[in-house]
Amino acid sequence: MASVSRVARLGLFVFLALLIFGAGIFWIGSKRFLFTSTYALSADFDNVAGLNNGAEVHVGGLNQGTVKHIDLPRTPDQKVRVVMDLKIATGGVIKKDSVAAIKSEGMIGDKFVEISFGSKDAPKVRNGDTIQSQPPIQISDLLQKTDGILDSAKDTMQSVGDTADNLESITSKINHGNGTVGSLINNKTMYQHVNQAATSFEEDAEALKHNFLLRGFFKKRGYEDTQELAKHAISQLPSGPVNRKFAFDGSKLFDKPDSAKLKNEHALNKAGEFLENNSFGLAVVSASTDMKGDTDKDRVLTEARAMVIRGYLVDNFKFDDNLLKTIGMGKSAEVKEGSAIDILIYPPRAR
Repeated sequence: MASVSRVARLGLFVFLALLIFGAGIFWIGSKRFLFTSTYALSADFDNVAGLNNGAEVHVGGLNQGTVKHIDLPRTPDQKVRVVMDLKIATGGVIKKDSVAAIKSEGMIGDKFVEISFGSKDAPKVRNGDTIQSQPPIQISDLLQKTDGILDSAKDTMQSVGDTADNLESITSKINHGNGTVGSLINNKTMYQHVNQAATSFEEDAEALKHNFLLRGFFKKRGYEDTQELAKHAISQLPSGPVNRKFAFDGSKLFDKPDSAKLKNEHALNKAGEFLENNSFGLAVVSASTDMKGDTDKDRVLTEARAMVIRGYLVDNFKFDDNLLKTIGMGKSAEVKEGSAIDILIYPPRAR
């Protein structure tokens, strides 16, 4: 009986060990999607910022895949390739214009890959395709920028102390009527004329900021000077032939009909990649609207949209930004409905 009891205990132990082993295999397989149909996608990065094999791949905030392997480039001019396995079900939302970004859980948590939804009309991805990528944010870079800000703040406080001493001397001279400002304050007639002009200017500026278009533009974009709209503008399009043209529907690029805030900036990436990888003489961001609405407001709207698109291209792609200009066409009979954005690229001799 004792011998039978020992055999039974041994059998039970073996059974439990196999059960735990099988559960472990099932758990690991489910984490790695070994029992789910998947397809492969790749993305190229300059730096993977500590991403490891087996890291999660998120789509819409949900874990939908894993990093299969990470390949170092063979030459310095190439990038690090991240190969991912994703569930077949994600093929409905991941498109050719989706973007992969490396992120982390909190400030120092595990790294994972986040893939954005593609646009509705973009082509579907296929097994083995490579999608666009976004450079990861490095904590070391943020700390370096923070150090720079603190140094600047320290210098500013020192300057404030010196300025306070100078203000005391200037105030004394103004109180005694010395200098132009002292005369202005002590001469009541001159003061009234200047005050009236300043009040009129302030009212005009406030009216401009409360314009239905620029109200949101000033608040959300932070452009306090309307001269920014014409900083890189040209008065008319070049007369030479266009080498390449990228056309966009304004309603798909911007969040509202009267707004210059981008909602689908990734749609501009093909134009940015062309500028980055090809030589050209001049490129112009041209924005226009249909014949409806107020002429002046539509002119300002198209100038603002052209400027915002130029800013996105300059910030995200490497090329000579002096060659990228803007033009706000305002109303155009060529636009049948809504608004249009054209990025016109001229050959080198077009300059």
